Amino acid sequence: MKIDVSTYNTGKAKKKEALKMDAKFSMPTFKKFSDKQKEDFYREFSTLIKAGVDFNQALIILTGQQKSKFIRAIYKTINDDVVKGKSLHEAIKNYKYFSPYEYYSIKIGEDTRRLTDIFDQLQKFFTRKIKMKRQVVSVLAYPVFVLVITFAVLYFMLNFVVPMFASVFQQFGKDLPEITQFVVKVSNNFNLIVFSVLGLVISIIIGHKLLKQNITYKSITSKIILKIPYFGSLIKKIYLARFCQSFSLLLSAKTPLITALELTEKMISFYPLKSSLSQSKKDILRGETLADSLKKHAFFTPKIISLTSIGEQINELDNMFDGLANQYNDEVDHSTKMIGTILEPLMIVLIGGIVGFIMIAMYSPMFNLSKIIEN
Repeated sequence: MKIDVSTYNTGKAKKKEALKMDAKFSMPTFKKFSDKQKEDFYREFSTLIKAGVDFNQALIILTGQQKSKFIRAIYKTINDDVVKGKSLHEAIKNYKYFSPYEYYSIKIGEDTRRLTDIFDQLQKFFTRKIKMKRQVVSVLAYPVFVLVITFAVLYFMLNFVVPMFASVFQQFGKDLPEITQFVVKVSNNFNLIVFSVLGLVISIIIGHKLLKQNITYKSITSKIILKIPYFGSLIKKIYLARFCQSFSLLLSAKTPLITALELTEKMISFYPLKSSLSQSKKDILRGETLADSLKKHAFFTPKIISLTSIGEQINELDNMFDGLANQYNDEVDHSTKMIGTILEPLMIVLIGGIVGFIMIAMYSPMFNLSKIIEN
């Protein structure tokens, strides 16, 4: 029996390619391409390209600089795809480590031959994101620490102090005040309450994972989020800043308005903004101005609508949205810093209220007991 060598080699090559593709998409899911690593990636890539280094050599240099085997593997696979003829945005598109915001931005840079400008914008984007995360961590560190201490004190009081008082009260056979009865009941069922709360939290997390792509679920949850006092406003500003930044980037690259809206919609993940942009795109295709189409949606502030109208009249939309992006980024920074100012007194009031409530519940029967002892 004769074997067709060409067919055998072709099959072997296909199998090798398939194994390579499997290796590409089977990277450990627990690994993460951090925001700091992305910031460095875009900064260094931009510097190399500006210095006249070609894509292949730039990726080789970046790969050699990495200490992490995981990051080196990502860079090497991207480089291999670029060498095969793929564009950079196509090479990174199938990686879950890169967001739609990144690869659509890179696509715009490749189409308009402004890739270094896009890299600079992405580097600034991740610099702001890292700064915001650090601000949130520094602001929340104290409240979280206080909450942990509060829970530890609460656990100790309800599992040891309250039962001890309750046994003393029972010896005198007197009816306890309602507030004391309530605290004793909570103490008796404290472990059950804790496990029930944990079970509820886990159920909510699992439910969110399963339903996060459902349109109705995204619509309801986003409305709830936006109605949260202070935090809802902050989240809205974050996404408005991202929208203005993305839209400005696209318009400055001379991207047609409809295309800019379509790409921005793909970059944004927050449902109210995403759906508003989708509807605005349809309105513009029917002949409306951008300002009139945005005016129909409550997500966009009067400031955005008025400046959009002016920008359309003087043909300076890209500069208008760039200015808006800077304003909203400054407001986000200020609002994030204010969280600490608001949370600290709230935490003190919360702790004082919980401890005070338990102490009042435990000591209020003492007055009755003292009367019984005197009689």
